[in-house]
Amino acid sequence: MKLIRYGQPGAERPGLVDAQGTLRDLSMLLPDIGPAQLNPRTLSALAAIDASRLPAVYGSPRLGSPVGGVGKIVCVGLNYADHAKEASMQPPAEPVLFMKAVTALSGPNDDVRIPPGATKTDWEVELGIVIGTRARHVAEADALSYVAGYVLANDVSERAWQIERGGQWDKGKSYDTFAPIGPWLVTADEVADPHAIDLWLEVNGQRVQNGSTRNFIFGVPTVVSYISQFLTLEPGDLILTGTPAGVGLGQKPTPWFLKPGDVVRLGATGLGEQLQKYVSG
Repeated sequence: MKLIRYGQPGAERPGLVDAQGTLRDLSMLLPDIGPAQLNPRTLSALAAIDASRLPAVYGSPRLGSPVGGVGKIVCVGLNYADHAKEASMQPPAEPVLFMKAVTALSGPNDDVRIPPGATKTDWEVELGIVIGTRARHVAEADALSYVAGYVLANDVSERAWQIERGGQWDKGKSYDTFAPIGPWLVTADEVADPHAIDLWLEVNGQRVQNGSTRNFIFGVPTVVSYISQFLTLEPGDLILTGTPAGVGLGQKPTPWFLKPGDVVRLGATGLGEQLQKYVSG
């Protein structure tokens, strides 16, 4: 299934995209798509519904993050060797973890705000994992059973704050609108192999990132298992799995960063596309 949340910020309604690409309203069945709705039993019941009997939603409503009530966003850094190289860092021996504030969440096509004083705002197309079942000390062999589905994500980053101002990376990752998610959550049963997803991103129509999850340093089971050793993953939590080469920081001969008026488009196999305008914020 492709699960979606649509409507104005703070008033999103649950929906799904049927096999014909029609948005269908789910609000008569569910209050939202969030932690309480992501367990395997509920998702199986939803999959058994005849979507053609649900009300169609016409027009082009705003899309919100396809997951509501997110408790935390855990991110994996330097998870592609080519990106580590362009950042002048060694591929890590263990996953590099950092957090992104949930207040950074936004819809897939919402404007992204460049913070006052920011000078090096950057893009990162990523595969996002949505947790469906509480995960604590999970074995790699069992890790995929804790995954509700997958989303497209843009891990927007202000590099000067991330790298040049000391401390942890979080300060460059968590500004409002720095986590566009969606357009939809694709349930795990429809993703045959999360390690065979192509990712791409364009800035002002120029393709700058072309990558694939085939090139993960640490695959999805490893990442879920590893994180669960250090903290409990709850239903609705998001894991962003890292970005391939081609970010602005790594552009040659001169790094290239975003400015107001720039337009970023990104997509991933089976996970849809996003389109964002960057504005002063």
